[in-house]
This record gives sequence, structure tokens and C-alpha cells, in this order.
Amino acid sequence: MTIESIGRPFRWLRDKIAAGVAATGVHPNLLTWMILFFNLWAGILFASGRFAAAGGMMIVACFFDIVDGPVARIQGRVSAFGAFLDSILDRYADLVIFLGLLIYYAQVNRFGYALLVSAGMAGAVMVSYAQARAESLIGDCRIGFWERPERIVLMILCALSNRMPLALWLLAIGPNLTVIHRIVYTWQRTEGRARRQQREQAPQVQVQLVPKFEAEPERQPETVPSVPRVLTRTAGHGG
Repeated sequence: MTIESIGRPFRWLRDKIAAGVAATGVHPNLLTWMILFFNLWAGILFASGRFAAAGGMMIVACFFDIVDGPVARIQGRVSAFGAFLDSILDRYADLVIFLGLLIYYAQVNRFGYALLVSAGMAGAVMVSYAQARAESLIGDCRIGFWERPERIVLMILCALSNRMPLALWLLAIGPNLTVIHRIVYTWQRTEGRARRQQREQAPQVQVQLVPKFEAEPERQPETVPSVPRVLTRTAGHGG
């Protein structure tokens, strides 16, 4: 179950809020830039060790992240460039959050946590990159759990409750497992499928069985009829 499926029953509320924002005439691209701005602010708060305040700032950024798409649809301003810009700025927003955490743990000499932040940063970038590259080959690759909404919600909850080490462990492992999952899935849809087609299209070699001949019975040697011995008596002289 993903965050998207959990939030599906609340789409009516999102659409109401988006309609109110759209009525102001604000451009959707400006909302997209606001996402980066508030996440940058959250990254600065993470770097200073103010985790709860950083989590609150991420909630504000999420508000703009939720409504920018619906506002574009309501205003009739949906564009390919808008979608492109949203994806690019989302990646930067993710990176500034992790960079803030990396700065903080480097300052307090927590080398192990700094490594976890680095692994989480790599996973966050590679999940999106793996999806983009896979979809250029197979059309759709939305498999796996650790997409951006799940990562953001986890970071907000752990920041507000001061449980960031838990978030770091999960973010260091989960997204990278999703990357591996997408690699395997893409291989199955490309190389795996091609190999199956090659096996199916390969000419079937029919082996013709040679009929087994029964061995001839061993011929018995012909018997020559015996000639009856004729006993002859030689006539003697006298007698």
C-alpha cells in the first residue's frame, strides 16, 4: 500500500484546496518553485539540528507539492515543460534535505549516520533515475514502494518525533532495494522477454527415430543327409 493509495479518498479535499488556489490566478510553475524554496529552508534547519522545525517546513513544502498539479489542470496550464520542471526541482528538493542532514551529522562527528545519509541520498536519486530510464525502454516502471511521497512522509514523521536515525536506516536500505527491483523488472521486460521469444521462434529440430529391426534368428547350419553305408562283402576264393 502506497501513500498515493492511502490519500486517494482525500482527493476531494485536495481538489477543493486546489480550486481555491487556482482562483487566485497564481501560475503553477511558481508553486513548483515554492516547493524548492521551503525544502531548502528545511535543509537549513536540519543542518542546524532543529529537526522538528525542519519537519514542519517540509509539511509546508508538501502543501505546494500536492496542489501544483491540480492547479495547472484547473487553470488549463498543463504543459510538458511544467512536468519537466516539476521533476527537476523535486530532485533538488530531495538533495537539499539530505545535504542538510549530512552537514549536521558531519558537524557532530557521527560518521556512521553521515554514511547512512549518503546512501539514502543515492537511493532517492537512483529511484527516480531508474524509473526514467526504464520508462524510455518499456513504457512504465512504477514498481516498488519507496517513491518520493513515501520518503517524504517518513522523514516528516521521524523529524517531528526526533527519530531521524530510524528514518536514515530505512532510507538507506529501502530505496536502494527498489532500484534493484526496477533493474530486475526492466531486465525481465527487455532481455528476458527477448530470450523467451528467441527460444519460441527457434526452429524445432525433429529427431526421426530409426525403426528398430528385429534381429534375424540365428540360422542353423544345413545338415547334409547321411548316406547309408553299404557293406560290401568281398567274395573270397574257396570257401
